[in-house]
Amino acid sequence: MSDALRIERSAAVLTLWLNRPTLHNAFDAALIAQLTAALEAAGRDEQVRAVVLAGQGASFSAGADMQWMRGMAAASEDANREDSLALARLMRTLDELPKPTIARVQGAAFGGGVGLVACCDIAIASTSARFGLTESRLGLLPAVISPYVIDAIGPRQARRWFATGEHFDAETALRIGLVHQLIEPERIDEAVQRQLGLLDKAGPVASALAKDLVRRVSVGRDRDALDRDNAALIARLRVSAEGQEGLGAFLDKRAPHWVTQD
Repeated sequence: MSDALRIERSAAVLTLWLNRPTLHNAFDAALIAQLTAALEAAGRDEQVRAVVLAGQGASFSAGADMQWMRGMAAASEDANREDSLALARLMRTLDELPKPTIARVQGAAFGGGVGLVACCDIAIASTSARFGLTESRLGLLPAVISPYVIDAIGPRQARRWFATGEHFDAETALRIGLVHQLIEPERIDEAVQRQLGLLDKAGPVASALAKDLVRRVSVGRDRDALDRDNAALIARLRVSAEGQEGLGAFLDKRAPHWVTQD
């Protein structure tokens, strides 16, 4: 990986740092490809229990690099389509990653940076964080990230923020559902570690499958089919090695084997 993406491993936690602080961690085609590859590798790594997405410096991510956007403005429609599909692949890889994900958000999160936040399972933001879906100011729309942002904040909120492109503060991000928790800037790492501690106590298979369960239930499928699928899921989990260990540990009043012992 290039210096634009810094990867840290601590036990079962992988932290992916967007590392272009002088550009407010804006991304270009190269960073999109590197981040996608790192996430795909994390998804395959059985030793990784959780992934934290973070930004170095003053900002989480200001979205697209303006120099990159200038180049794409001069490119053909076909080239722009392929470029946008690469961003779509990144967002979908993050959204569907078979590991719990945490967004550690400080400073600015604009455009595609908001998309990254929306794709993560848990989003913790500094009280000083600022957000914006600013594409309409450029005569564009946040089309590629829209499925994930709408899932996070709902259609009514999306209609406002997509159309105006205005900035909003951390309190608004919390109120509309983009982030789960606000914390003072100096305590953001403490808050991330607390969530990682909670994930450590959950069964790794169960916590990884949680987002898939939510996705299936949310799409409004036939209720009979959904009941059958959900019954099959819980039955499979109950007889699995993890389910047997979790239930056994509860009944034996001990910690399950996946909990890190201090």
